[in-house]
Amino acid sequence: MSNNLDDVRIRQAILTDLDKLQDFITPFVEQNKILPRTVDELNLLAHSGFVALKGDELIGFAALEIYSPKLAEIRSLVVQDEWQGIGVGKKLVQSCVDMARNKNILEVMVVTASDDFFQSCGFDYTLPGQKKALFMQTRE
Repeated sequence: MSNNLDDVRIRQAILTDLDKLQDFITPFVEQNKILPRTVDELNLLAHSGFVALKGDELIGFAALEIYSPKLAEIRSLVVQDEWQGIGVGKKLVQSCVDMARNKNILEVMVVTASDDFFQSCGFDYTLPGQKKALFMQTRE
């Protein structure tokens, strides 16, 4: 039996999701797919985060970190391997983008190694006016 997107529901994360979230993201952190998150960081992210559920089972997570009225970032997007490729990640991204729109945030960014995925969600390398995000790492 294959996994079906119709079986998945996306909802805003709530405080009682925190323990499950901590356990859920650990394998993704160990595989260097996302950065580690402390319980405090997860607590902050959960307020603007979304979970993907199949029944009561947590199968995905993403959060929108809001920096200012102008800028927010999609953080910690993860989907269980067996649920990838059917649109769960896109629904999580769309939930974050919708939240940004509802809060009148001007731009949403993402730092990722999955360029193709985010481009398929409507992201691009440049902003209007050909602005680009440049980064400098301050620690090894």
